[in-house]
Amino acid sequence: MTNQEIADRLVALCRQGDYETVYRDLFHPDALAIEPAHSQLPEARGVEAIREKGRQFNEGMQEMHGGYTSDPLVAGNYITLTMGMDVTMKDGNRMQMDEVVVYELQDGKIVKEQFFY
Repeated sequence: MTNQEIADRLVALCRQGDYETVYRDLFHPDALAIEPAHSQLPEARGVEAIREKGRQFNEGMQEMHGGYTSDPLVAGNYITLTMGMDVTMKDGNRMQMDEVVVYELQDGKIVKEQFFY
């Protein structure tokens, strides 16, 4: 797949909420996920650790009210998306989150994702 095809597939799967296929088909097994310094979620290396980070976040959610994934921008080996969600956490706080995500590709696989919010 070309980088544009990877980007289009990534967006389609994210819009469907099919992150398992994203991790299985698009991520390199040793990929790195980087959150902002102020985040309570740790950095994660490897698809299994990235899945676990997502699982921990999802466990803290009570209800998902909506979300979005933008169309991708592709520049060389990088894909950029904006994503957002409107959620109520189990502690009762309702949050609207907007973020920019930058993905780095090598040899047809995502090797790094970095979140800015």
